[in-house]
Amino acid sequence: MSAGAGVETRVPDSPENPHAGQGSVLLDIGGDIGALVVTTPASMVGVEVEIGPEGAAFGHHDHDHDHSHDHGHLAHVAVVRRPVQGGEVPALVFGELSAGRYGLAEKGTSDVRLVVDVRGGEVTSVEWPPEPTES
Repeated sequence: MSAGAGVETRVPDSPENPHAGQGSVLLDIGGDIGALVVTTPASMVGVEVEIGPEGAAFGHHDHDHDHSHDHGHLAHVAVVRRPVQGGEVPALVFGELSAGRYGLAEKGTSDVRLVVDVRGGEVTSVEWPPEPTES
C-alpha cells in the first residue's frame, strides 16, 4: 500500500492558512474572555469575515499606498469546513474575544450582517443570517 492510500485530501478552504479546519480548535476562555462560533451556508466557504466592537467602521481600504497610519484594523477569519461527528460544518471561529457586543461583516464591505453578544467564560454559537431578499 502506498503512503497516503485511502486518505481523502481536499483543497484548503483558506489560502492564508491551508491547515484551517483540519482538526479541533483550542479555545482559551475564562473570566471576561469568551469565544464565538458562527455556522454559515456552504456557499460561504473561503469568505473572510471581520469582527469588531459594535459601531466599528468596516470596509477599510486596501494598503496599496506608501504612508503609514493606524486604520484600526479588525480581526478577520475565513469560513472553513470544520469536522463534526458525521461530517463537516462550514463555520467561523473567533477565539479569545473580550466580553461585549460585536458586529460582523464580510471583509471589504461595510454591511454589518450580524450583531452578537459575547460573554466571558462562554462560547457563543449563532448562525449567519440568510442573504436579504430583494422585493
